[in-house]
Amino acid sequence: MPRVRAKQLDSELRAIATEEYTFQNWAKTFTCTCEIMFEPSTENQVVKIIQLARKYNKPIKVFGSGHSPSDLACSRGFMINIDNMNGLLRVDKRDSTVTVEAGMSLHKLHAILQEHGLALSNLGSISDQTIAGVISTATHGTGAEFGCLSTMVCDMTLVTANGDLVRCSPHENPDLFAAARCSLGALGVITRVSLQVEPAFRLEAIQKPYRFDNVLAEWDDVVHSAEHVRVWWMPHTNDCVVWRANRTEKPAVLPTSNWLLERGLGVHVYQFMLNAARYRPSFIPSITRFMFDTIHTRPIHVIDDSYKVFMFDCLFPQYVNEWAIPWENSPQALKELDEFINTAQLKVHFPVEIRFVNEDDIWLSPSYKRKTCYIGVIMYRPYGNPVPYKKYWKAYEGIMRKHGGRPHWAKAHGQSAEMLSASYPRLKDFLNVREKVDPEGMFLNDYLKRHILPGKPLQSAAML
Repeated sequence: MPRVRAKQLDSELRAIATEEYTFQNWAKTFTCTCEIMFEPSTENQVVKIIQLARKYNKPIKVFGSGHSPSDLACSRGFMINIDNMNGLLRVDKRDSTVTVEAGMSLHKLHAILQEHGLALSNLGSISDQTIAGVISTATHGTGAEFGCLSTMVCDMTLVTANGDLVRCSPHENPDLFAAARCSLGALGVITRVSLQVEPAFRLEAIQKPYRFDNVLAEWDDVVHSAEHVRVWWMPHTNDCVVWRANRTEKPAVLPTSNWLLERGLGVHVYQFMLNAARYRPSFIPSITRFMFDTIHTRPIHVIDDSYKVFMFDCLFPQYVNEWAIPWENSPQALKELDEFINTAQLKVHFPVEIRFVNEDDIWLSPSYKRKTCYIGVIMYRPYGNPVPYKKYWKAYEGIMRKHGGRPHWAKAHGQSAEMLSASYPRLKDFLNVREKVDPEGMFLNDYLKRHILPGKPLQSAAML
């Protein structure tokens, strides 16, 4: 395929083009260099970029904040950054819906919704991502009766591989809608999205330390002990933290801020200790116990606007793996993970994060047709330095597969299309829709070829 240069483009596209652009995800674990990166601000510009890609037979991938800790967004052809497509298109307070351009960040959406007395019903831990990004990977928060963020989508518009603007909803192109609510970027460029929201609300969150074996023994009670529940388990210990949040009309209560404890120790000293532990991994259990005893044994009580309470600090770059399993299988899976860590003499970082998501009907959602527990494991990269993780990941994934696990699409994982087809009964339907809207594979990349196209060899992408 001939290389395309910016000087070959018309003036409109040339103004938004960057040649030989190097993309790196937030975790700094994957990187790629594309021929041209475009930064459109209108749907018409997206259409022109796709027409250009068709002319020169170039693959396209879209990216926003780059928070996916995998190579899902990578391409050696064209890349499109949609951050400039971030406008508000419509607010309907009567129906509690909002329509926005798909490149809007969650941070900006929260501010807009707050101005109109509205809010998203549930959120994950961060809000740096674009709307298109959280939809494309079925990003989730936690709450036994709350679905992933894709379940909030009422309708959306995509530019498909032939340059058409296609709107889809439960009643208009319903198969495309069922596929596009977790599309992996494989169906086209999402340009606008309508979301179901609700009147703004405050959350009261209470975080307390617990013994982990007690939490496992009372699993169902813990899962349903609040509207939103998450658990952080500290490997190498029997300690965990349970965070519970419920809607409230109580006045705001903000926790006392202590920079030295929260940032000085909780971030800077912790990162220094983890870096030192790269040379002496045997220090890691002691670091975990010290951090738990110093920071995480303190009960925390906060009442604030919902989107502020949902947010947590992800600290510094990290390797992350996260799978979804039926929540009734979770206690046994966690016991097996604990046993492996101890018997294999692994030294792993805390926390193991445990969250709960209601079932949905989105074809590629990890929560498709089942109530789900997400279990996420982590190995930090202090100061961007590598740490060993592959043995941990291999055993963790084996345990997750044993218990019916489905990997989070945004994360790097080792599942082939054949493996995933057994987990996702609608994967074939998704591929049929993909073939109709993108028969030439314009929106495919190495990640998608590895994980959703049958018959392709599984070659794991190399992390940095």
